Amino acid sequence: MRRLVVPLIMLTLAMAPSPAPASPQDVAATHAAIVAGYALARAGVATIDIAQSKIESFNRKLAAECPGVGRGTPETEASQPMSYEVAVALWSIAYGSAAGPINTFARAIRPLRWTSARINRVAHTLVASLTALATIPLPDLCSDVRAWSASGFTTITRHVIELDRRVESLELPEIPWRLLAPYVRRGDADLVRYIRRAERKVAEAEFVLGQKDWYQVLETLGLPP
Repeated sequence: MRRLVVPLIMLTLAMAPSPAPASPQDVAATHAAIVAGYALARAGVATIDIAQSKIESFNRKLAAECPGVGRGTPETEASQPMSYEVAVALWSIAYGSAAGPINTFARAIRPLRWTSARINRVAHTLVASLTALATIPLPDLCSDVRAWSASGFTTITRHVIELDRRVESLELPEIPWRLLAPYVRRGDADLVRYIRRAERKVAEAEFVLGQKDWYQVLETLGLPP
């Protein structure tokens, strides 16, 4: 399961600043990105409990409205889009819970320019992917699984497949740390350290809670993993 994890945190570095000469433009852009990443990191930590509460409420709603609606689903490759749609729903809630901070982060990053075309490309691809993840529509799982069941588990509705493909195509690019290292101000070290701690905290929550939530919702709906 994927949540607001801190590759989202963008241009924050796991490396010490380098004394190598650097363009003032690159130093300024990296500093601005670290400040924005710090704010997003704080939001990411704060969002853990908020998102979890919303996901638990969502599961209770499903349990009340359509418990076991997918029971009998064959454990075959053909059923996987339905299980994946459950993950999409959870990402919609998790990333949507941080939509405000993600939007603020995106506004801060979009105007930034580095002298490296690769860094520019990574930065702006990351912003586009985060923005898309924060605006995933919450699918109507009860309706979609009912339609799947009513077809005798043979037909998945077109919009489910399209949504799955749309979300599956979203990638958070790998940050080119070594390219950025020369541009980090020494005064940003505390921000970077906080971001690294936040990254670990959010990743741990993702590992522990994300899988549990996915399995719980699948069980509620009667779908195989």
